[in-house]
Amino acid sequence: MLFEDTYLTAGKAAEASFTDRGSKFIAYVYPIQTEADVKPLVAQLKVTHPKANHHCWAMRLSPDRSIFKLNDDGEPSGTAGRPIVNVLLSKNVTNTLIVVVRYFGGKLLGVPGLINAYKTAAEEALKASGVTEKVSSDVYTIEFDYLQMNAVMKLIKEEGIVLLNQQADNTCSFEISIRKAKVNQTITRLTGLKSIKITYQFSN
Repeated sequence: MLFEDTYLTAGKAAEASFTDRGSKFIAYVYPIQTEADVKPLVAQLKVTHPKANHHCWAMRLSPDRSIFKLNDDGEPSGTAGRPIVNVLLSKNVTNTLIVVVRYFGGKLLGVPGLINAYKTAAEEALKASGVTEKVSSDVYTIEFDYLQMNAVMKLIKEEGIVLLNQQADNTCSFEISIRKAKVNQTITRLTGLKSIKITYQFSN
C-alpha cells in the first residue's frame, strides 16, 4: 500500500463534564463527515444550554487530518478552542467535533485555569466516546444500463466494493464506497465497462 488509508475518529456521540471553582464545563463529542455538520450541532447545544456563557468548539476533518477549525466564543483568545483542538491533535483523531459549554461560576480562572478546564473536559468526553479506526474511502455514484447489472455486480464482488445505495430501473444508479488504496484499480475496471457514468461524491 502506498499510503495509509485508515484514520482514527470518535466512536460515538458522548459527553462529560468538569468543574473548577464553580464554573461547569460540559463537553460534547460528535463524529462528523463534513464541515456542514458543525453548525446544526452547535446550534442545538445553544438551544439545550441557553443560559450557558460560552459554547466553544473545535473540529478536525478529512482522513489526512489536514482541516481544523476552532471557536473561542468570547473566551480569551487561545484559552478554549485551541486546547480543545490540541486534544484532537494529541489523540490523532479526525472527522470529530468537540463542543464545550461553559457555565460561569463567579470566579475568574485565569488563562492557565481556562486552558486546563477546556482541555480536561474535552479529554474526558473523548474518553467516553472511545476512539475507533476507520478505513478511508471514496464514495462514487455509478449509472449504467440495467442490462449491465450482472457485469457490475460481479465487479463489485471481486473488488470488495461497499454498496451504500441502489436504485434499479432501466437505468440503474448505485452509490458505492471504494477503499482509497484500491480506488485507481477499481475505477479503471469500472471504466472498462461500456457506457457507465462514474461521478465522484466525497471522501470519508
